[in-house]
Amino acid sequence: MKFWDTSAIVPLCVQEPHSATVREILIEESSMVVWWGTRTECISALMRRVREGGLTSTDERMARHVLQTLMQTWVEMQPSEALRSTAERLLTVHPLRTADALQLAAAIQWCQGLTTRQGFVTFDRHLRDVGYREGFTILPETL
Repeated sequence: MKFWDTSAIVPLCVQEPHSATVREILIEESSMVVWWGTRTECISALMRRVREGGLTSTDERMARHVLQTLMQTWVEMQPSEALRSTAERLLTVHPLRTADALQLAAAIQWCQGLTTRQGFVTFDRHLRDVGYREGFTILPETL
């Protein structure tokens, strides 16, 4: 099982340069763990592309269908006081935005703090760096 950041899920829903890479990671292991807010972040990313002209309404409907399919199989880390406390700790030791701290805190909660050899799939360069410093195995290995 691997933890998936929104930046790695969107390329599963729409064709992007990293789409083939994330599909290979998903084929290797189809179990996904995500943060509770991931669905909303994905919808935000899709609608931004629609507004900017990068996705047609047909493409957006197809992307939402893929997202719905993924949602049926993924494990979702729910908000909790422990997760919030972990996010707040992360904010004191790393220069993170709130959403990134919550995302990373959800990953830490998922593996019960035992981050060594736990996969964290993300294309966000900043989150890759902080996730690595927190002990995760960052995927894909190179960008």
